[in-house]
Amino acid sequence: MILLAQIISVVARIYIWVIIISVLLSYFLRNPYHPVRQGIDNLVRPLLDPIRRIMPATGMFDFSPIILILLVQVVANMLVRFLIALS
Repeated sequence: MILLAQIISVVARIYIWVIIISVLLSYFLRNPYHPVRQGIDNLVRPLLDPIRRIMPATGMFDFSPIILILLVQVVANMLVRFLIALS
């Protein structure tokens, strides 16, 4: 169970970095059809879109990546604690 908890923790950290890279690419790589940006957006967009539908528009700022990062951290932390408690 400890190994599974560590794997979940590592995957969550990697996904958080993918979210951060996606945000940075949206600022610096303006072409949405660039293959790198499309690949990373395909990993992040399925979880960002529902958050964007729920959140109100805040002008030119998109806070949905921050909320997604927080949700990933909370879910990963809960799963890790649960798995550690089981072992």
